[in-house]
Amino acid sequence: MRNELKRRILTSIFLILIVPICILINPFICLGALIIISFICWIEFVSLLKKIFNKKKVIMLNLLKFITLTYLALFTFFTFYLNVNSKYILIFFIIVCAFSDVGGYVVGKTFGGKRLTKISPNKTWSGMFGSFLFSIIPATIFYIIFFAINDHFPLIHFLKNIFLSLYLSLVCQMGDLFISYFKRLAKVKDTGNILPGHGGLLDRIDGLLFAIPSIIVFFI
Repeated sequence: MRNELKRRILTSIFLILIVPICILINPFICLGALIIISFICWIEFVSLLKKIFNKKKVIMLNLLKFITLTYLALFTFFTFYLNVNSKYILIFFIIVCAFSDVGGYVVGKTFGGKRLTKISPNKTWSGMFGSFLFSIIPATIFYIIFFAINDHFPLIHFLKNIFLSLYLSLVCQMGDLFISYFKRLAKVKDTGNILPGHGGLLDRIDGLLFAIPSIIVFFI
């Protein structure tokens, strides 16, 4: 567990550092990175679909490939939209999702307990609460920083950020379960092996893929 946790945390730190840099340097650099990331995720998901559907179900396979590609295109657009209009909010979202993911893993592995669902044997109730708990850490840190800088930062803003963080964590976990369901059908542990400690890129950002589109309605 220690080696896997170490790899997982190091990969998360790397992504937390690299992603904000891409976002802050230039929006079109971010767009290029988003296109590459979405395409890799699409390739990994298509690989799962091919393991699930045989040649006789080619129509269903092609339909799901098209739907997935369309969704990832929308994800790219929504994320780019946030990058152009609210880049610091986008960074906050990404950090919250990363904390939620690490929290679920750390608490779930530490305390174990009853399995959350049959879809994924590694998901536990303790892990779910860990995800929620860790997701509010960024909101708390940001509140303390802004309070120290401005000497006054309304409590209502902090409470709104807490609610938003919990909502993002919930959507991230649902996205994780969604991808886990397809991995279970395909009888594989990971969608790939591109990221040490995480497996495929889709394994790493499955929650984020659902979180950003679900929150974009608040900014349009």
